[in-house]
Amino acid sequence: MADLVLYIGNKNYSSWSFRSWLAMDARGIPFQEHLIPFDFPAGNPKLKEVSPTGRVPLLQHGALKIWESLSIIQYLAEIHPEAGMWPCNVTDRAIARSISMEMASGFRALRNACPMNIRRRPGRIDLPDGVMDDVARIRALWHGLLAKSGGPFLFGDFSAADAMFAPVVNRFSIYELVDDSDSLRYMQTMQAHPSWIKWRDAALQESWVVPEDEV
Repeated sequence: MADLVLYIGNKNYSSWSFRSWLAMDARGIPFQEHLIPFDFPAGNPKLKEVSPTGRVPLLQHGALKIWESLSIIQYLAEIHPEAGMWPCNVTDRAIARSISMEMASGFRALRNACPMNIRRRPGRIDLPDGVMDDVARIRALWHGLLAKSGGPFLFGDFSAADAMFAPVVNRFSIYELVDDSDSLRYMQTMQAHPSWIKWRDAALQESWVVPEDEV
């Protein structure tokens, strides 16, 4: 079988890259990483040489190219069923996919106002309308799922759903958006995962700066 190659952006900022990378690394799927930095004001032209959308992440498997984080994760779940990308229980699996799709398509106020930034020192900012509504919805999701599963991750074991919400964990932390014990405990669990630490340590070594993401 051909090797899997995952094209990603800067680890400090690229939230969508983080999702796919974390899912693969945490579930033990071998792959080659190819980082194309966001270091041009209008976007790195090398992205368009690789990706049909000019964006990352992009997974290449032989001649096949797959874009969008959730599509990448689902493809990996199909070719590596042994990795347990999604929860084993059919009901949990359906809910995990639903909340992952909600994450992929929603929470725009939060994403626009609070970019992921691994290097940022924690501190609050002025928030536009809609951000705290997004925060409340995510907190409610986390609370319900953790209460049902018993934790430490949303469905007990680490799954693709946790990977999809990983950038939110960073946002909640660096912009100090939550203070309830359930959210903070889950965030600490995520940030202590070996794959999270591996990504974080690499991000801290990067020299590229994207001014619009330095809120």
